[in-house]
Amino acid sequence: MQTNKNNFFYRNGLSLVVLGLFTLFLFCQLITGWHVKNNELSEVKLPSLTLIQYILSPHFMQATFENWESEFLQMCMYVLLTVSLRQKGSAESKSLTEKEDVDKEPEAHKNAPWPVKKGGFILSVYKHSLSVSLGILFLLSFTFHFIGSLNNYNEEQIQKHLAKLDWKDYIVNSQFWFESFQNWQSEFLAVASLVILSIWFREKGSPQSKPVDAPYDEN
Repeated sequence: MQTNKNNFFYRNGLSLVVLGLFTLFLFCQLITGWHVKNNELSEVKLPSLTLIQYILSPHFMQATFENWESEFLQMCMYVLLTVSLRQKGSAESKSLTEKEDVDKEPEAHKNAPWPVKKGGFILSVYKHSLSVSLGILFLLSFTFHFIGSLNNYNEEQIQKHLAKLDWKDYIVNSQFWFESFQNWQSEFLAVASLVILSIWFREKGSPQSKPVDAPYDEN
C-alpha cells in the first residue's frame, strides 16, 4: 500500500511519537515519584501529599529538571563538538577529508529561512541558534534543578530537625553536584556508545546508521 506523503502523521511521525513517549514516561515518573514521596512521609509520621501537591513539590521539581538538565547539556555539547571533531568510520561524524553542506556559507534564496534573507547580525546569530537554544534550555533546567534540589534538601532537614542551608551554601554542597554529575556522565557515555558502535554496527533505514554495506572506515 502506497503511503500518503501529505498525511500529517507521516510528515510529523517522529516528533509525535517521541513527544508521546516523553508524556507517557513523565506521567509514569509522576505517579511512581508520588508514591515514593508519600512512603518517605509515612516513615516520619507526616501526612501524605495529594497528586496536585506532589506536582508542585520540590521533590518532583528536582527529579524532573535534574534529568532535563543533563539531556540539554549533552545535546548542546554534541552539536558543538561535531562541528570540528571527527571520528573515523562513525555515522555520527562528518567526513575526514571532504567539505560538507553544513560547512558552506548560507545563501539567500526564495525558500531560505528569513534570517538568511535578512543577513547581518541576525544571520550571525541564526548560524549558531541551535547550540544557543540548547544552551539556554540547559541553563534554565540547571536553575530549576538547583531550586528544587535546595528546597527538597531543606524539607528533609526540617523533618530531621536540622538546620536549613541557604543557596550560597548549597551550591557547594556535594548533594547537588552528585545529582548533576551522575546524570552528566551517563549522557556522554550514551553519546560515545552511538559514535563508536556506529562504526561497526548498522540499522537499515536509520539516518543514525551508515548503509549496511558501507566499509567500517568510511564516514
